[in-house]
Amino acid sequence: MEKVLQVDIEKCVGCHMCEVACSLKNTGRVQPSRSRIKIIGYEKRGGYHNFIPMVCQQCTTPLCMEACPTNAISRDAETGAMVVDEDACVGCRVCNMVCPIGGVSIDPATDVAYKCDLCGGDPECVKYCYHEALEYVSKDRMDVSLKRSKSEKLSELFALMESLR
Repeated sequence: MEKVLQVDIEKCVGCHMCEVACSLKNTGRVQPSRSRIKIIGYEKRGGYHNFIPMVCQQCTTPLCMEACPTNAISRDAETGAMVVDEDACVGCRVCNMVCPIGGVSIDPATDVAYKCDLCGGDPECVKYCYHEALEYVSKDRMDVSLKRSKSEKLSELFALMESLR
């Protein structure tokens, strides 16, 4: 049974514990800038803050994998996660450019692509999300209303960012 990270943006308070846990698990250091999940925060009028955990959605049709010129990205047969073969990645950034949600980053220390690989089926970020904004659920149980809410918040964020240009 394939599982995915479900994000409830209404519960995220922007504590960044998921970034801390992720970076520690994947790099051996507390270095949120190298986390596979990113908390994007923005202020609405009146001082109210919104936070959106941005993480790879393990797409059914992954543009990152299709665009990779070295075939460094593949789907893990066991977890269903898209994984990056660091030895095959040349750091060209094509995967980063084609991902519609910013789920792929380039590691500043190694200059290769990195993204959420679901920690091999046991996501560290979920364990440390004390507000339960992150859950690891079966793909068929993914809450459509949460997807819709996340989509609306993202549209709001992009519109805000556009207005600031």
